[in-house]
Amino acid sequence: MNTQNTSAPRSNPRVVIIGSGFGGLGMAIQLKKAGIDSFVVLEKADRLGGTWRDNTYPGAACDVQSHLYSYSFEPKHDWTRKFGLQAEIRDYMEDCASKYGLHAHIRYQQEVASAAFDKDAGLWTITTRSGEVLQAQVLVSAVGQLNQPAYPKIPGIETFKGRAFHSARWEHDAGLDGQSVAVIGTGASAIQFVPQIAPKVKQLTLFQRSGAWVIPKADRPFARIEQRLFESLPLFDRVYRTSIYWKNEVRALGFTRFGGLLEAWAWQSRRNMRRDIKDPVKRQKLMPDYKIGCKRLLISNDWFPAINRDNVEVVTDRIERIEADAVVTADGTRHQVDTIIYGTGFAATEFLTPMKITGIDGLDLNEAWKDGAEAYKGTCVSGFPNLFILYGPNTNLAHSSIIFMLESQFRYVMRCLHTLSERSLSYMNVRAESQRRYSEKIQKRIQSSVWLAGCDSWYINKSGKVTNNWPGYTFNFRRMTSRLELQDYELQTAPVVVV
Repeated sequence: MNTQNTSAPRSNPRVVIIGSGFGGLGMAIQLKKAGIDSFVVLEKADRLGGTWRDNTYPGAACDVQSHLYSYSFEPKHDWTRKFGLQAEIRDYMEDCASKYGLHAHIRYQQEVASAAFDKDAGLWTITTRSGEVLQAQVLVSAVGQLNQPAYPKIPGIETFKGRAFHSARWEHDAGLDGQSVAVIGTGASAIQFVPQIAPKVKQLTLFQRSGAWVIPKADRPFARIEQRLFESLPLFDRVYRTSIYWKNEVRALGFTRFGGLLEAWAWQSRRNMRRDIKDPVKRQKLMPDYKIGCKRLLISNDWFPAINRDNVEVVTDRIERIEADAVVTADGTRHQVDTIIYGTGFAATEFLTPMKITGIDGLDLNEAWKDGAEAYKGTCVSGFPNLFILYGPNTNLAHSSIIFMLESQFRYVMRCLHTLSERSLSYMNVRAESQRRYSEKIQKRIQSSVWLAGCDSWYINKSGKVTNNWPGYTFNFRRMTSRLELQDYELQTAPVVVV
């Protein structure tokens, strides 16, 4: 475990990166490759890893294939499985940080409280919760979309006397063996940890708002001969990764244009449900009541068999309140439990919260985003010069790897950094009109997507706007971010210093 790194550079850096997940580490590696050493990475925890550090629940794994859910410039040949497990993914990130000498740049246990831009100086002032203050020309947010656990607002939640925790803050000493456990939420995390704990607990009660579309996971261990081929024949590795990419990319049509293409998966999900769950009442409760793809599509081979267990109960009645030793539903039933696990996901549409980000003339980012987060090319926000957001608004994917999107953004940010240097600019600020046109174009495309098929999901904010997802192919995003269109920016020249 890493602690505060006293060898990190203490002078004000040119670039400050917030977060050490895939976005932050990848951006830092690109800076290193470009010969830029004047940067620091501020990390709120005591070690790197982002979501793969935080989510350590039993069964935690990726739902994108290992070779695609890794940097294209840093292939790993010895993945143990087609879909990477949490510990192996975090180890990969640790290896990347060590190889590129990033540890000297990371300041651990430094959670950012606020950042404010001074247009006269052309600098961001970043303040951490521990009181450290830094100034930098460029601020890169790499906090991602899935970093703030969302807890349900249930009356009496604070009165529960047993163990209670969120799946993203798993308490491994909870000792669930032989206990009566309640799981609130049946989303992507529960799909993975429920099959792991179901055989151990005495009784498992799942509180579900709506069923999920669950399709098989084409996962298996890699044979040693395959790992050797990946290592000895780089072309084989590249061809394999490319084949995965294009196979996944075809699925974008089903989510963004022709939702009917997903019906084959719906048929498969229903078939597997009928095969694996013997109790017709359970099957009926698990049957989704919305169009497939409208919410996140889940992949699992052991979810339905876990639900089929006699000690697993599915409750679809609304939770009315929580008491000291029970979850009480609207029909008056008291479900007495020893432990509650919240599998209720993340505050995905809140992006940079709880940080306070202040731009030109005191503009508050929360105020700028009061009607829903938006960013030019998913990366820049008007009124907040030299701020670049990785995995920002409308960059999330339902069909492929976010690493591909991040690498596109890395390239775009590096073009902006080179432009700042080559033109001796103090800052570049995307024009409000450019951002508006871009956002309107994105929202127009989203109107034909399956995400607006009438369901309530974390893709949509309170006002009904899809702020998370990219409505198209990832190669379109790559092509779009390959161009730096300076006419879309206000460019401020750095003042000449007379000695």
